Amino acid sequence: MRIDKFLKVSRIIKRRTVAKEVADKGRILLNGVLAKSSTNVKVGDVLTIRFGNKTVEVKVLELLDTTKKEMASQMFEILSETRETPIEDKE
Repeated sequence: MRIDKFLKVSRIIKRRTVAKEVADKGRILLNGVLAKSSTNVKVGDVLTIRFGNKTVEVKVLELLDTTKKEMASQMFEILSETRETPIEDKE
């Protein structure tokens, strides 16, 4: 399954076009390697996604073509979630 479709179906990112843009801007790593939106995802892969000031690392547990809202969270496991605090000027 393509990485942009996985992000949409699993509801990590709400829209596939947004998932495609995020991937094409170089904000997604697949097993530590930069991934494009067309990169295929397999069960067991680790995705690192950078959103603005937040970085989320998830492990792919299951691949489904479609899913209900309640089942979407079973497609992945969150390994880590970090927030970067903005650097403040100290004067």
